[in-house]
Amino acid sequence: MARRETPEINAGSMADIAFLLLIFFLVTTTMNVDSGVSKKLSEKPPADYVPPIIKEKNIFEVNINRNNELLVEGERMDIKDLQEATITFIDNGGGEGKVEEGVATGPCNYCKGERSEKSSDHPNKAIISVQSDRLTEYGTYLAVQDQLLKAYRELRNRLSMEKYKTPFPELEEAYKKDKQNESLKKKVEDIKTSYPQIISDAEPTN
Repeated sequence: MARRETPEINAGSMADIAFLLLIFFLVTTTMNVDSGVSKKLSEKPPADYVPPIIKEKNIFEVNINRNNELLVEGERMDIKDLQEATITFIDNGGGEGKVEEGVATGPCNYCKGERSEKSSDHPNKAIISVQSDRLTEYGTYLAVQDQLLKAYRELRNRLSMEKYKTPFPELEEAYKKDKQNESLKKKVEDIKTSYPQIISDAEPTN
């Protein structure tokens, strides 16, 4: 009886199939994108630059320790309460604003704060100083930054509604679509100048 040969499977196209599957999964798979905080870095000052003297009451100290605990002005605070505390500080309006072109800005006539002499003089003088530890979790740092940005957004939106009857995000969006509109440009700049976003990140502690 003749010996029967075992049929062979042609695997020549398997490499092509594997390659096509690889391309398919690369195209259809979604990649996780790390979240971050968008910030514009300040320009390097000139060599002869003399930093201005800043009153202690115009600095709002926010610290995050290595245990991810939040301390605001030396006191423990829950992250959920940070936004309101920040608004209270920025919107205090307890004194005069910055001196611009030799003329003082004057008191804040749009602030709704208590005008306490122990808190910030003016929104354009209010500085948020954030300092974290090198062992602070990134998620905690982002949560703190988010609350600070929410405070500025709320203040800007409130002023925009009072002056222009338009939410500030809508005002910004309208200006982005019509950059040549001088009226919109002035309104957006007015709100941003009234509540300038001044957040300083100090060197992390060890």
